[in-house]
Amino acid sequence: MNAFNKFVGLTLILGLLHACGSKPNPEQEEAYQKAASVLAADESFYPIIDEELYYFQNQTLDSITPLYINEQDAVKMLMKLETWLAFTTRDFTQKERQNLIDRKYLPRAVPIAYDGLAIIVNNANPDSCITIKDFARVLKGEVTQWKELYPQNKLGEIDVVFDNPLSSTVRWCVDSILGGQQFNAKNIGAVQTSAAVIDYVEKHENSLGIIGSNWLNDKRDTTNVTFKKNISVMGVSKMDSAKSYNSWKPYQYYLYNGNYPLRRTIYALLNDTRNGVPSGFCHFIQLPKGQKIILRYGLLPRSANMNVRDVIIKKE
Repeated sequence: MNAFNKFVGLTLILGLLHACGSKPNPEQEEAYQKAASVLAADESFYPIIDEELYYFQNQTLDSITPLYINEQDAVKMLMKLETWLAFTTRDFTQKERQNLIDRKYLPRAVPIAYDGLAIIVNNANPDSCITIKDFARVLKGEVTQWKELYPQNKLGEIDVVFDNPLSSTVRWCVDSILGGQQFNAKNIGAVQTSAAVIDYVEKHENSLGIIGSNWLNDKRDTTNVTFKKNISVMGVSKMDSAKSYNSWKPYQYYLYNGNYPLRRTIYALLNDTRNGVPSGFCHFIQLPKGQKIILRYGLLPRSANMNVRDVIIKKE
């Protein structure tokens, strides 16, 4: 090959490299940055996500704004590419995953923690335990009076209250407790937030509320064994009859050993193709510091090393 041919060949190669390295589309860049600036989370995760964000942003100086909405809308935002990160209590459905793959994205469901679905009642309620079977009967509308569960209970109608009709709490109960059957009982309703559920139960003696357990812990108690004083948390039993010795509350250890039956997985649904700030925040939560924050909020970390010790308490 003579010098002229070498020069032409080199020119063609450089031309092709230049074409392959064309500048990104400004509209696509703007759309990515806009979606990367927010995350969507089911409202029930507000306490834990806010705490994680506080430490993440102070450590990295990256900025991301949380939107606390219901689980269905959080997933819709992710599918519409309005965010790259959503926190839910479910994985992608097969249809959702395939839809994103077909659009040349790489969806990932990252389990970050386990929490317990807590059943709360007013402090005036004399009964403190319930079976999974009876809980399902209440949700199905088969039982509507407290005395049908506990003959000595005089609180009247069971006033069931959820956080939001489209929340992860409602969906989990429908899928995991009722096998897909929707609620249709007149005594089952919803407010808007987990905090509103606690407030409602505190003010109504006959109420029964269902919320995520990260809303329950008294932050003055670093051992995470003290629940909020203004409501009572029911023990839940897998047996046919609920007694104090076979019913469990959503303490971390009972989430860990499987005794508490209403345990669910918290997922970070990630669709960030550039490994930007959303990916960075998701990774932070999986690191020891992020998992320690989860532990401090009374939930069970997904990837932290757990040391369990038996303690014998002697009463003098």
